[in-house]
Amino acid sequence: MTRPVRVRFAPSPTGPLHIGGVRTALYNYLFARQHRGTMILRIEDTDQTRFVPGAEDYIRRSLEWCGIELDESPWVGGPHAPYRQSERKPIYKDYALQLVANGHAYYAFDTAEELEAMRERAKVEKADYFGYNSISRLQMKNSLTLAPTEVADRLAAGGPYNIRLKVPATGEVVLHDLVRGLVSVQANTIDDKVLLKSDGMPTYHLANVVDDYLMQISHVIRGEEWLPSAPLHVLLYRFLGWENAMPQFAHLPLLLKPEGEGKLSKRDGDRLGFPVFPLSWDGAAALSEEDGEEAPTTSPTAASGFREAGYLPAALINFLALLGWHPETDQEIFEISELITHFSLDRVNKSGARFDIQKAKWFNQQYLKATPEPVLALALVAELHGHGVDCPPEKAAKICGLMKERITFVKDIWTDAPFLFAAPASYDETVVANKWNAAFLTFLEAFQLALQTQTGELDEAQLKELAHQIAQNQGIKPGSVMQGLRVAVTGTTTGPDLMGSMAVLGRQATAQRMALALDRVKN
Repeated sequence: MTRPVRVRFAPSPTGPLHIGGVRTALYNYLFARQHRGTMILRIEDTDQTRFVPGAEDYIRRSLEWCGIELDESPWVGGPHAPYRQSERKPIYKDYALQLVANGHAYYAFDTAEELEAMRERAKVEKADYFGYNSISRLQMKNSLTLAPTEVADRLAAGGPYNIRLKVPATGEVVLHDLVRGLVSVQANTIDDKVLLKSDGMPTYHLANVVDDYLMQISHVIRGEEWLPSAPLHVLLYRFLGWENAMPQFAHLPLLLKPEGEGKLSKRDGDRLGFPVFPLSWDGAAALSEEDGEEAPTTSPTAASGFREAGYLPAALINFLALLGWHPETDQEIFEISELITHFSLDRVNKSGARFDIQKAKWFNQQYLKATPEPVLALALVAELHGHGVDCPPEKAAKICGLMKERITFVKDIWTDAPFLFAAPASYDETVVANKWNAAFLTFLEAFQLALQTQTGELDEAQLKELAHQIAQNQGIKPGSVMQGLRVAVTGTTTGPDLMGSMAVLGRQATAQRMALALDRVKN
């Protein structure tokens, strides 16, 4: 690198952080850490009409849960504070005026009604689209078409205006993207975007470029939806005299719907029943994602998150890292330190990445299996507490050891094996009718008595040996009574290893359940 690596993640506080934004933050973080660089978070809140209370704190908590550490941010501070664009408002106007003075921008006084009239004329004339550009600007009300004295009078009167970029009528705008290679756009296809509004608040385009320059950003790693804006940003760097300090661009592939077509949105999660946000959200505005832009509506919204669904942060990060980036080998499981070592922008795909929620679940299974039982026990105890069930940590750890090869999430233990926490209230009627015969009941009574006469706990192997010994003493095959025994202890025909379940329940609890089953038959 010719200069220190400084990257930024720049979300808008307009609602919950979409999982695509988390992936963008992750790629920036991996790149920064690999090159011993700096990871910055900047809140881009120039459009206060879209501000949603609580969104900024949600972004902070989401990144903390994912383990994405920030070196500079509104919460950490840093040498380039403030890190909220709304607090940097005085900075931008000087640069906008500099562009006007150098002939690269102009004042536009058009009202909303006049702009709408132009759009309607464009429809009548069957124009491909309406854009405020090198042709239409000559028909509008701006400092390029009005006399200098009138422009001065309008500014002095304090009336509304915008400052727009003056895009060249001809030529090409070229940039080299680290993911997509050479990108070339004809200048006459770029609109004269608004840079500064009359209230002094900049638009995204001006604030983004100015802040990236002042914060010495070396690489802009962001989603593909911003690729159409990149040529405009290149022009701003050029017109402001900063072309030599312009960051390198890398536009990441879209996250696609599970079907493989179209950008993943919140609606897809609602439709298919999986989360698309890192944490649950109960915000003040529902979001609609169209053309890469987020716009709030007036409806309240509540959305589930990966954390609340039971995903482990490391599993989610591993899953996201491989959504658009491929390592040099077939390795799939990566600790964060390994991701930092192996990640590279030249192995980021150009095409979109299909969001396969089943693969996300697979990753969670792998990480859950590798997690020590005492750690899982903490999550299980919390889950059980929500159901009004108390479970000692030692027992919870044993249960996790018994179940973790069978589950995707810790909460599955409660749903898949409730008999580990309470005696069954009912029994599988088919097994009761077909398996609880006289021979089985004799076996069950002997087993119960044997457990009651023991002085200590028995492990799985000892319980199995005891069951086989009792069956042999009675002249029956052990396999003929195992299904009936499972139903007597658990109430169901499915579940984890029976002897392992009995060992977790303990000698006395298991004997009590056998007694309950015998009472059921007698009564």
